[in-house]
Amino acid sequence: MAQVNKKTVNVGGRLVDLSTPLVMGIVNFTPDSFYSNSRVSSGQAMLDKVGNMIEEGAAIVDVGGYSTRPGAAEVSEQEESDRVLAVIEPVKKYFPDIIISVDTFRSQVAAAAIEAGGHIINDVSGGTLDEQMFDTVAALRVPYILMHMRGTPETMNQLTHYDNLVVDIIRELKSSIDTLRQKGVTDIWVDPGFGFAKNIEQNFSLLKDLREFEQLGYPVLAGLSRKATIYKTLNILPEQALNGTTVLNTLALERGASILRVHDVKEAVEVIKLWTATQRIY
Repeated sequence: MAQVNKKTVNVGGRLVDLSTPLVMGIVNFTPDSFYSNSRVSSGQAMLDKVGNMIEEGAAIVDVGGYSTRPGAAEVSEQEESDRVLAVIEPVKKYFPDIIISVDTFRSQVAAAAIEAGGHIINDVSGGTLDEQMFDTVAALRVPYILMHMRGTPETMNQLTHYDNLVVDIIRELKSSIDTLRQKGVTDIWVDPGFGFAKNIEQNFSLLKDLREFEQLGYPVLAGLSRKATIYKTLNILPEQALNGTTVLNTLALERGASILRVHDVKEAVEVIKLWTATQRIY
């Protein structure tokens, strides 16, 4: 596959520059996401949360209506769609300039969300859980975040065997990218899928070699915020994992990440400002 090395992406007719990394704030309209402070259960709480993220410097908000943590409750497609639309519609009304990413692996939810005003599809399954997803993305002509995962949220923890971790993941992502490009999808972001079909040791190895993903030619998203890799290694709770998140986000930037997907926007924006300042020193 030819090297693309895209540093811009067309989002709703706007050309978004990724030469300076961006922050994506996580908004979970769910009752059971692994980090309790990321959950919102009312419309006003959700608007307050989004407003705070925008004030703190988020360029994107990532809206999810289905927790993908292992053991999470099953959510019907209709319920997931209702949850996501309940966020997108008021956010579009009160914060019309913010970029909205839709965290879903279901093509019909993705289509409804984009129709309601969303801009980006963030698919944790990389198209493996809904065979219509790639065609839907192509038809909608929106950016697509291709994440690496094996199996389902229920089975992924048993699918952590790799002959060569980074080589295998890149090969699997490349196959999906080739399919997407054949269907006319050009605005792609790559997410190596920290914590999804990877154990803690593998997550650290993946972070160490994150720059290898530049060979795919697309911007890399790092989703490390408050994950088990941090809080289990430090023997703390997710609520105590902000400092560890900051450390790993810094390492991700150093290794080429263009987007940080986080629960804590202010701290991630500060990381990017400080890291960017170091890049100006020659």
